Formats: sequence, structure tokens, C-alpha cells
Amino acid sequence: MSRKDWLLLLALSVPWGCSFLFFKVLGETLPPLTIALGRVGIAAASLTLALGLAGQSVGGLRSEWRGLLGLGLLNNALPFTLFAWGETMVSSGMAAILNALTPILTVLVLRVVTGSKLGWNKVVGAAVGFGGVVVLVGPGDAGALAGVAACLLAAFSYALSTPVMARMRHLPPILVANGQLIASTLLLLPFAAIIDRPWTLPVPDGATWAALLGLALFSTAVAYVIYFKLVSSAGPANAMLVTYVIPVTALILGNLALGEAITVRALMGMGVILAGLALLDGRLMQRKAKPA
Repeated sequence: MSRKDWLLLLALSVPWGCSFLFFKVLGETLPPLTIALGRVGIAAASLTLALGLAGQSVGGLRSEWRGLLGLGLLNNALPFTLFAWGETMVSSGMAAILNALTPILTVLVLRVVTGSKLGWNKVVGAAVGFGGVVVLVGPGDAGALAGVAACLLAAFSYALSTPVMARMRHLPPILVANGQLIASTLLLLPFAAIIDRPWTLPVPDGATWAALLGLALFSTAVAYVIYFKLVSSAGPANAMLVTYVIPVTALILGNLALGEAITVRALMGMGVILAGLALLDGRLMQRKAKPA
């Protein structure tokens, strides 16, 4: 990864770290499917407008509709709904830490899809990472465990999207971002309409609208433009390294904005998971092995 790639990765960690804060705020007044639909719908509309003003559109990606639907489902619709529901039972910081398992799950998915071999570092890294989940969760009630399971399923959904993203790496990043958001809006719309019936909900207050707009515009529209630019230049596996930084951002924001306690267990669980990620990545060990 180039210096520019690392700067993009650090920039991406901010809006995605904020998304866990926004989910927590919105979960107090809106149901999960409505939150997910609002996130992708507003983001899709804003990117479509921006592309239109620039004289571009996703019309040229018609032949890629299967891939865009796959990304819309696995990269947006499923994980956004699962995180929105999961954070009604766990803290925003814990959700972000569980999200850090995405690269580990991605390696396992790629092993099945592509048949790539797993070196010892990947096997040990995966085992350590899942051990971090055990440390993080510990003994808890059924509600907390259900929230943890939802967040883990969301991370697994992100992992499943990686092979799809790899096949679309050659396409313009902003068009792919807009295309998947339009696809996920179309996928979520009927389910939100039937299950949540959002038109029957109380009119959201100013804080709810602010959180929804922040989630849609900053944590989705802007974030996905950065993300697909990073995927285009560094590849989807390297882009997943952003999950190293997101938990730190989310823990700090959750503590400052929501008063969520940063517990010793959370720090220990995050440390073990990040150690697993470091083993999985292997670059730190290579640097130590090769003198400058």
C-alpha cells in the first residue's frame, strides 16, 4: 500500500467509526429496517444528484446489475440492518470491535471461494481473533448474546461481499458506490414497507434527523466514495484493514457522546482481536524479520 492508500484508510475510519454512534442514537426511535433504508436511500439520492451534476450516471453499469445487487445485499442491506438491530442490545463500541473480525472472516471466505491456501499465520490469527470475541463477550444475558450474534453475522456479510468487489475493481469507484446503494435501496424498500410501515411511525425529532443525515451522507455516501477508491488502488483485502482503526474511533465517540463506559474487558477483547489481525496480515512480522 502506498502512502496515499494509508491516508485514505485513516480518513475512512472516521465516518465508519461514526456510523456505530449514529446507529445507537437512531435505534432509540426507529426500527432497524427503516434505519437501513434511510441510510442507503438518502445516500443513493445524494450520490445520484452529485453524479448528475457532473454529467455522469450508473447507466453504463447495466451489464453489472448482478454484481451490484450482490454488493447491495451483502455490503449494505444485510449488515446495516443487522448492526442497527444488534446495537439495540450491545454498545456501539462493542459492535465496532466485533466488526473488526471482518478481515478474519474474509480470509476464511476466500479460502472456500478461491481455494487459496491458509498459512500458519492465518490459521493462528483466525483462532486468536475468535478468542478475542470470547474475551470481549464473556458471560452475559441472552439479549446481549443475540446482539453479538447479529454483529458477527453483519461482519460475515461484509466478508462474503469481498469476492464480488474484487470482480468490480476495474470500474469507477463512485459509480460502483452509487450502483450498490441504489440496489440496496430497492432491496430494502419492500421489506421496510411491509414490516416497519415507516409512515405509521411518529415524526422524527431534530436529533433523529441529524443522526440519520450524518449516517447517510457522511458515513455512507462520502465513506463509500473513499472506500471504493481505496479498493481500486489497494485491493479489497487491504481495504479491510480499516477495521484496525474503526474500533478505536467508535469507542472514543461512544464514550464522549453517549457516556458508554470503556471497560477493561472491551479493551482486552479489542487487543486480542487486533493481535489476531496482526498475525493474519503478517506484515509486522515480515518487517521485524527483514532489517532496514
